[in-house]
Amino acid sequence: MQCNIDARGKAARLRMGLVGIGFSVVLGALILLDVLESVIWNSVLVASIIGGSFAIFEARAGWCVVRAMGFKTRI
Repeated sequence: MQCNIDARGKAARLRMGLVGIGFSVVLGALILLDVLESVIWNSVLVASIIGGSFAIFEARAGWCVVRAMGFKTRI
């Protein structure tokens, strides 16, 4: 994996990852408090944890999977 994003891209991905993890913390609390009771919310929780963690990984590694596939991104 070669670095394919600059400092702005790393910062943007880190922010996205932290927002995703923050969302999953709030969602997890709502699930534990039985405010949200559907099985679908558990899937959303797992997806947001994985997505947020992957975005943080991309920021730390300086690597973007979308850019690695050949797509051009603005950041």
